[in-house]
Amino acid sequence: MTGAGTPHTLRSRLRSLRSAAFGADPGGARMERIRRSPNFADGVFQNPVGARTRPSGGSMVEFFKIYFQKEARAHRSPIGTVPVHATTVADLAKPPVTDLRLTWMGHSSVLAEIDGHRVLFDPVWGDRCSPFSFVGPKRLHPVPAPIASLGPVDVVVISHDHYDHLDMPTIQALVSTDTVFAVPLGVGAHLERWGVSADRLRELDWNESTKVDGLRLTATPARHFCGRGLRNQQHTLWASWVVEGAEHRIFHSGDTGYFPGFTDIGAEHGPFDATMIQIGAYSEYWPDIHMTPAEGMRAHLDLQGGQPAGVMLPIHWCTFNLAPHPWAEPGEGTVAAGAEAGARVALPRPGEPFEPTSDTVPAVPWWRAVATAPGGGWGSSARSGTPEVAPTA
Repeated sequence: MTGAGTPHTLRSRLRSLRSAAFGADPGGARMERIRRSPNFADGVFQNPVGARTRPSGGSMVEFFKIYFQKEARAHRSPIGTVPVHATTVADLAKPPVTDLRLTWMGHSSVLAEIDGHRVLFDPVWGDRCSPFSFVGPKRLHPVPAPIASLGPVDVVVISHDHYDHLDMPTIQALVSTDTVFAVPLGVGAHLERWGVSADRLRELDWNESTKVDGLRLTATPARHFCGRGLRNQQHTLWASWVVEGAEHRIFHSGDTGYFPGFTDIGAEHGPFDATMIQIGAYSEYWPDIHMTPAEGMRAHLDLQGGQPAGVMLPIHWCTFNLAPHPWAEPGEGTVAAGAEAGARVALPRPGEPFEPTSDTVPAVPWWRAVATAPGGGWGSSARSGTPEVAPTA
């Protein structure tokens, strides 16, 4: 009991001590909707295919030994300054010639200009992906452009609520704009706590769609997990996203392990002019929730009906140090996997706009100038640590 005589459970007291950056737990009508979801069972959201979300027991101890090993740590960051594109703002002031342009801002943040509309995926402009300003993975390169300089954005799309995809200061910077927020089921609770009004939210379960102006956005399945604290209730969904305009279609994977559902997504919504595929922060200690470059290329092909069509943009790498692999390995592995598949892979520097349906896309492995080379040198899938693609069962 408080001095005013109001009962409080221990849970509610602990919740009240959390800073705003932790977000908010779903409740009320939102929680009722979550419980009705076909993807919610036994009190939590379920993956389309079973997944281990983190190392445990002895593997956790082994992971930390590797993660903090001095020599390995040296390879997990660039050895020089990451070459951020210098004229992002000026380039974005010009309309895309082909009505489709992508600008990778680093990690999973992408500005997509599609058929006269602008969609911003997983915007993270903060210096750290953490609830705290003084600890947590720190940005390895500056943002290519201030978020206010990007101009009007029609829709902000969030894949899930982890800190490297949902950043409170960035969302708060967008509250004063006219943008709509498309988010997976349950994630709206965080945004409402940070000042986003309910009428600007489009909160979707898997395979639900919403229309914003001339765009159709669909939340599609992914194999991952959620949570912004040690006490993870799994009450917020994670998703990949399809965006369809009048002439073009694009796909953003969010975070996901490989699973057969990419083929279903491609059959229902593809083929795509461009896919944005997670290829970094993978590890043998969590093989089910993040894809390797080889798995990412396999997902791209599945989404394209088994053909090396469209352009693949590798995302979820370069900006934050989140896994034991060398910093440049995701880029190298994607180049090798693309060459093997005969697929077009875009390799822009952070902030470098490109048009996927044009004759040329950025294709120079720029990271080699600022990374430690593998022992055998650049240019080999074996040297870059790209795993073999497992055969289809």
